Amino acid sequence: MQSTIDSFEDLRKDFPVLNRRVRDDKKLVYFDNAATTQKPNQVIDAITNYYRNHNSNIHRAVHALAEESTEAFEETRDIVAKFLNIEDSREIVFVRGTTEAINLVAYAWGRDNVKEGDIIVTTEYEHHSNIVPWQLLTQEKKAQLKYIDIDDNGELMIEQLDEYLATGKVKLVTFSHMSNVLGT
Repeated sequence: MQSTIDSFEDLRKDFPVLNRRVRDDKKLVYFDNAATTQKPNQVIDAITNYYRNHNSNIHRAVHALAEESTEAFEETRDIVAKFLNIEDSREIVFVRGTTEAINLVAYAWGRDNVKEGDIIVTTEYEHHSNIVPWQLLTQEKKAQLKYIDIDDNGELMIEQLDEYLATGKVKLVTFSHMSNVLGT
């Protein structure tokens, strides 16, 4: 059986940029995935193939390239919906990254659903892409942005979330799985 370390090394080989050596000849480690993610060779190859052979707008024309692109797009949406156990694939919205997705939620959903006095909860260890949109929205709507603090061990003081939820005013709780700030 292959060890975890060997598996990670094999996985790293799929990401060309992770083969780089940086400061003091150390292997590159990249955890700023809220801003952009590094791409494995398989994704780079698929995107290159698309741009070389199929590049066209989707849902806009009936020529061959548009039909191929639309079919590939909708097939991908169906695959993602099935993977996420979503009945209606039209609920899947593709965006360029986390920053765009958060802004889409803040400005589309948030402007319609957040009212004066409502609370949005996040944490102190968030990437700016998950802080700034909520700061702007809560200022605009006269809502409150509350933070879950971090204790001396770098762990969330989750009991604060219970306090916020008990108010009945929480409209959204948003937090990262991993912090680019703390590396946890």
